[in-house]
Amino acid sequence: MAGSSLRSLCLLFLSLGVCLAGITVKVSPEVDVILGETARLPCNYTISDSSVQPVVTWFIDSAGSRKRVAYRSPTDSGFDKTGPFKDRATMEADMTLVISKVNVGDEMSFFCQVRGGAVGVEEDETKLRVFLSPEKPVISHNTHSITAGQDQSSQVGTCTSRNGHPQPRIIWFKDSKPLPEVTDSKEKTYMVPRVVKESSGLFTVASELYMQLTKEDAKSVFHCTVEYAIPNGQITKESSDNFNLTVYYPAENMFFTLLNQGPIKEGDRVQMKCETDGNPQPEFEFYKGDVKLGQIGTGLWTLENVTRDNAGIYKCYVLDFETFVELTKLLTFKVHHLDPVSIVPAGPLILKGGDALDLQCQTKSPDPFTLVWMKGGKQLSQTGGLSLQSVTLADAGEYVCVASVPSVPGLEKQANIIVRVEGKPEIDVPVKVEVKKKGDPVTLRCSALGYPDPQFNWKPSGKESVTVEGQKTISTITLPATDAVITDGVTCEATNKFGTDTKKFEVAESANTADRRNSAGSGSPVFAKVAEPQQAGSSIVVIAVVVSVLLLLFIVAFLYFLSKKNKMPCGKKDNAPGNGQDKHETKPFTEKDVEEAKSSN
Repeated sequence: MAGSSLRSLCLLFLSLGVCLAGITVKVSPEVDVILGETARLPCNYTISDSSVQPVVTWFIDSAGSRKRVAYRSPTDSGFDKTGPFKDRATMEADMTLVISKVNVGDEMSFFCQVRGGAVGVEEDETKLRVFLSPEKPVISHNTHSITAGQDQSSQVGTCTSRNGHPQPRIIWFKDSKPLPEVTDSKEKTYMVPRVVKESSGLFTVASELYMQLTKEDAKSVFHCTVEYAIPNGQITKESSDNFNLTVYYPAENMFFTLLNQGPIKEGDRVQMKCETDGNPQPEFEFYKGDVKLGQIGTGLWTLENVTRDNAGIYKCYVLDFETFVELTKLLTFKVHHLDPVSIVPAGPLILKGGDALDLQCQTKSPDPFTLVWMKGGKQLSQTGGLSLQSVTLADAGEYVCVASVPSVPGLEKQANIIVRVEGKPEIDVPVKVEVKKKGDPVTLRCSALGYPDPQFNWKPSGKESVTVEGQKTISTITLPATDAVITDGVTCEATNKFGTDTKKFEVAESANTADRRNSAGSGSPVFAKVAEPQQAGSSIVVIAVVVSVLLLLFIVAFLYFLSKKNKMPCGKKDNAPGNGQDKHETKPFTEKDVEEAKSSN
C-alpha cells in the first residue's frame, strides 16, 4: 500500500513537470508588400526546455487542407517544389519565410508551426497583403449639350481607373466638393459603379454619374478621384482631369451695353453688345428707332466712322423659340462733333513789309471749345483772333488755327493759311566752313527770306541746287577749295525785284593740316619758299630767278680768284725743260680753294 502511494506521487510530479514546460510562437498579424517585390514573414518562438530541438514549418491553407511551404529542423531544411511558391520561397536561419516576386495570388494566410516533441506543438497566423496603385482615373464625359430642368437624369460622364489592388474606390466631385455616393436611380443624382477583376487578379473600377442639371451647372467643374490603400494602413487618392458640361437653359434677362469707353466723337468706331442669361444665345435683331438695322447671332453690332446722324436710341430684340419669350432692351448714345474751321480772310495773303495782319478763326459745336493760333509749333493766340501790327519777312509762313473740345479727348479740327511778305532778300548769317586740305570739295548753303523767291549768284560759281524750306529759299553750291577760295572766300548774292543781299562765306583749312605744313617747311627762308606747295605760281618763278643769279655770281667770283692766283689751267704754256723755269703741276680744287674764293668775293 505504501509502495503504491509512492509510485502515484512520483507520476504526479513527473506530469507536473511536463505541464510546466511549453512553446510560444509569435508572428506579425499582417505583412504588406508591393506587387512584384519580396515579402519577408518573420516567426519568433520560445521553448521552456532548452534541450528540445524544435522543427519549424510554414503552412498555407489550400483547398481546405494544409500545405507545407517550407520547414527547418536542427538537421535538415526544405521548401515547396511543386506548389505556387516553387522556386520563390526560402526559409532563413531565423525562421523568416522569404517569398520573391510576389503576385496577387500570394495574398493569403500563412501559419508558422513549431513542433517540440514531448513539449508540444504551437503555431501562429500572419496575413500577407499585396498592393498595387491603380492608374490615373480617366474621364469620358458627355460632349453633347444637356438641357437643364429635365425630369430625367442625364449621364454626366464615366470615371475609370485600371489595374489596382486591393479594389479601389471612385468618388465624384462637383466644384471641388464630393458628391454623396448614391446608387438609387430614382434620385436626381446617382452613380452606377462597376468592378472588373482582370485575369491578372488586379481590379478595374468604373463609375457612371447621372444628374438632373440646372443652369448653374453650366459653370460647374467636375472631376473624380480614385481612392486606394497602400502599405502600412495608409489611404491615398489620385484625381482625374477637370471637365465642364454644355448646359442649355432658356433666357430670363437681356443685357444691352455700349462697349466704348468715354465720350463718342465723330469718326469713332461704336460697338454695342446684346446678350441674354440663357444658353445658347439666340439671334438678335437691332433697330434704330423703328428701322431694323439687321440680325446677328453674336450680339455685337458695330458702327464704323460714326457721324452726328448716328446718335439716338437703339433697340435690341430677341424671341426665344424654346419658351416663346420676347425680350427687348434700349440704348442711347450721343455723338460729339465740331464743325469745320474757317479763317477770315481766306488765304493765301500777300503783304508788304510793315503792313498789319488781322486773322479770325471760326467754328461751331454743341460743346464748349477752344481756338488756338499756332506758327511753327509756337502758340500765338488763344482768342480765335490774331493781329500783327507791322509784319516783316520773318512773319511770313503758315499759320494754323486749331479748334478742340477739352471735354472730348481727340475731338479736334484745324485750318491753315499761308501769309507771304514782299521785300528784298535777307540772307542768314554764313557759317565758316573748314576743309581737310586744299583742293577738297566744299559745300555751302545760302538761305534767304524774301518774296518773290530770290535768284542766286555765286562767286566763284560751282554745282548749284535750289530748294525751298518753309518761307526760305536755299541755294546749295559745291566747288573745290582752291587757293583763291581759301584766300578770298565765296560770295552769295540773292536778288528779287525789291533788291539784293550779299554775304561772304569763309573757307579755311583745318588747323591740324596748317600746323603740319608749317613744321615741314622750317629752315632756310629761301628753300622754305621753294618747298611751299601752297604759294602761287608767280612766287615760284621769282625764287628760281634769285637762286640762279646767286649761283652765277658765285661761279664768277670763283673764276676771278683763280685768275689772280695764276692758277688758271688754261691760257698758259708749260715750260719746257732747260728754259730756266720750273715745271708746275696742275692740282685739283680743294675745299680750301673754295673758301678762299668765297672770302675774296
